[in-house]
Amino acid sequence: GIRTPYLVRWSGTVAPGSTTDLPTAFWDFPATALDLAGADVPADMDGISIAPTLTGDGEQPRHPYLYWEFHERGGKQAVRMGRWKGIRRGVRKDPDAPILLFDLEQDPGESNDVAAEHPDVVAKIAAAMAEARVPAPHLPLFPGEREKR
Repeated sequence: GIRTPYLVRWSGTVAPGSTTDLPTAFWDFPATALDLAGADVPADMDGISIAPTLTGDGEQPRHPYLYWEFHERGGKQAVRMGRWKGIRRGVRKDPDAPILLFDLEQDPGESNDVAAEHPDVVAKIAAAMAEARVPAPHLPLFPGEREKR
């Protein structure tokens, strides 16, 4: 899920009780595992290695944003971009449904939609949703994406 802690135990490397504000996603795990194993991380992989954060060695790259989509309950899209989280609901019926915007620093419970006060941020999140979305005919999100047989 979104806002689920990423817990690590690595005696002698990760200090007990240490924390980071680095936003990550599950797709960072394969890149991290490859990196820690000394293997090359493919350039076209969605994830980034968080090994620098874990080991304290090197500079940690950061995602410009994180994108999720959920196909249940009418379809949803979500983007985490810094302090902001944008959510678009009901996209199966309306791919251009309004984006709800939450300031996670001020409202971690996501109870106050501030989209009207920050149209510039909403526009950036909409652009990220469009950029990150990859149609999958076998798993359609929007009308018209269904696989033709």
